[in-house]
Amino acid sequence: MSDITAAAVGKLREMTGAGLMECKKALNEAKGNLEAAVDILRKKGIATAGSKGAREAKDGLIVQHILPGSRIGVLVEINCETDFVARNETFRAFCDEVARKLALDPKADLEADRVAQVAKIGENIKISRSQRLEVSGNGMIAAYIHTGGKVGVLVEVGAGKESTVASDEFKQLVRDITLQIAAAHPYVVTREEIDPAVIAKEKEIAGEQVKNKPPQAIQKIVEGKLEKFYQNYCLMDQAFVKRGEDNTEVSVKDHIARVGKKLGDDVTIRRFVRFQVGEASA
Repeated sequence: MSDITAAAVGKLREMTGAGLMECKKALNEAKGNLEAAVDILRKKGIATAGSKGAREAKDGLIVQHILPGSRIGVLVEINCETDFVARNETFRAFCDEVARKLALDPKADLEADRVAQVAKIGENIKISRSQRLEVSGNGMIAAYIHTGGKVGVLVEVGAGKESTVASDEFKQLVRDITLQIAAAHPYVVTREEIDPAVIAKEKEIAGEQVKNKPPQAIQKIVEGKLEKFYQNYCLMDQAFVKRGEDNTEVSVKDHIARVGKKLGDDVTIRRFVRFQVGEASA
């Protein structure tokens, strides 16, 4: 059995929110493997999937740039060492310029700019990752940066008709969808996009949690837990951030369908990107 260090126990606790003793027992059972220990705790109902605590705390900003016409946009994470620098106007201006250059040219060489900024600010700066989206057919690229610049979203929303994209209803829908993704943190657009291995693991974990229930009840309970997983993991299955016209809760899928019906068009969420500061190094 491998030695279990206090650092490993602390890391597992940070990842899962479980108690110290539970974390130590899980690490011993998993022979020190963090991922296996997370699964052990989840099967016991102590931890949940995708814990935000799993992300290493790094400072920096998420920035975006949408080119005129809203057909091309980019989302970028740029890291620095301290929150003091992340709030510095010079650093923020540098980040905005990086996003602009990457929107114009995704292969832009920004190393000289980065080095010059390091010399100016006195902290190490890293352009950690970027994602550039371009509309295919009729549609719009939109972005949203949450207050403080720690979370950002980039999304492509499509339409069947060009006139739909120019309508106020469509533009409002796109804005609402960026807020939905920022707040509710989906991982995929639809459940069909989920890796079968992920679904298999969720079924295994759900089954382990109810293994002492009557056999005839287990399948139904597992299906219910899987449905709740979809409602958290998939954008279209999530509860929409705004209530319906009759003040009832609606899913994102149903809301999009209502807007599409009103516009007389087929409106689709084609893809999205969500960045959170520090995520890339977790």
